[in-house]
Amino acid sequence: MELPFRTPRAQAFVLTGAFRVICRNHRYLTELARRGLRVLVLCPDTSRTQAEAVLGQPGPAADLITEVAYATGGMDRESSFNPDVLAVVQDWRERYEVIGLYAMEEMLVEPSGLAADILGLRSPGLRASRACRSKYLQRGYLPEFSPPTVLVPPERRGTVDLDALKYPVVVKPAARHASSGVLACELPDEVAGLLGGYPAHETLLIEQRVAGQEFSVESLVRDGEVRFAAVTRKETTETHERTFVELSHTLLPGPVRVGGRDISALLTDANRRVLAGLAFEDGVTHSEWRVTDAGEPFLMEVAARTPGDGITALYHLACGIPMEEPIIGIALGEPIDYPLPRRWARQVYLEHRPGVLRDVSVDWPDAQVHWLGEADLWPPVRPGQPGDPPALRSVLVLQPRGSELGHLTCSDDRAVTFLIDADSEADLDRLEERVRAAVTMTIE
Repeated sequence: MELPFRTPRAQAFVLTGAFRVICRNHRYLTELARRGLRVLVLCPDTSRTQAEAVLGQPGPAADLITEVAYATGGMDRESSFNPDVLAVVQDWRERYEVIGLYAMEEMLVEPSGLAADILGLRSPGLRASRACRSKYLQRGYLPEFSPPTVLVPPERRGTVDLDALKYPVVVKPAARHASSGVLACELPDEVAGLLGGYPAHETLLIEQRVAGQEFSVESLVRDGEVRFAAVTRKETTETHERTFVELSHTLLPGPVRVGGRDISALLTDANRRVLAGLAFEDGVTHSEWRVTDAGEPFLMEVAARTPGDGITALYHLACGIPMEEPIIGIALGEPIDYPLPRRWARQVYLEHRPGVLRDVSVDWPDAQVHWLGEADLWPPVRPGQPGDPPALRSVLVLQPRGSELGHLTCSDDRAVTFLIDADSEADLDRLEERVRAAVTMTIE
């Protein structure tokens, strides 16, 4: 009996996440195209309008993406994207030889881990893929690094003894991202007032607030072994608001200091132990920490995807080469190598007053303002060499002209950012002040 002839399937790689994040990090597309792979993109359904607009015009997205599919679910509803994602992957599995899959953004981390496991591909692993999308699972798996926490499922909101908590506290939705819904409270009445304002289906955490500097640790992990790790320092709106929206990231090539002490080894070791506790297998991680003045590290959360904002671009500036190639290499089982940071790099988000955004300008030699538009296509950055003078690399406007700007309640509310680098922190600080003075936002 003759077997029916089957046409060989083209090899393909799946990228999952919001379409704007995939466009922003378009070097992933070029890396996959360089390897001769078909690029399949799977987005939340909320990306459909933007994706269709971008794919209709020339550019890396339209030129390099083979197919785009969409999955329905809710950011604040746990595991809600799983059925749609697995249905799309099942279809692609029939038509392509899928040899790699990578989650670039928070919402589709869990179903991407499930799909990779089904296809036998490299991934963070089932435990890490699930726990990295759930703050309460991280508290359960990692009590050693967790602040005192009360887990509040929807049906228990009315039974929490708020007077028994040690204040101040932070109230967090368990499944959101981008600092959405995260608020600090000083008194029981404040917490009580907040609890009724979250959607009825959401699970919440009430955590004792940790006083201390915030950091993140970015890692490249292959076969469960951390092959690269470096530390980024954060500044947020917490200094003058109840919120925790990130206002700057500084990549630290030198010692990481708290209270005059170098805690570099402390943070990287704590990060390694967290990943071991989650049985993390393959991929890139972004863990966020608070370190007290006494040098005690507390895990805020850990993500199993590309670090957010412009952190990937900061690694290009600080390390001299892009991080996208080793990330794709891990997913494909290739040997990887990535150098340690050699230069200081920083991304700054400018705060604004509420109103309508009319214009942004920068008074700086040879610099221009980039309005990112629908594609959210970040211009490539050119890394400096050690010994080069401090440099402004880009000024980016994240919102369309004419947007109504409000208070910063989550990361999506920010409007203008810039990237800089220098050979020392002192030079970087001075450069930041000069650029702040050079950027003008016209808001009515």
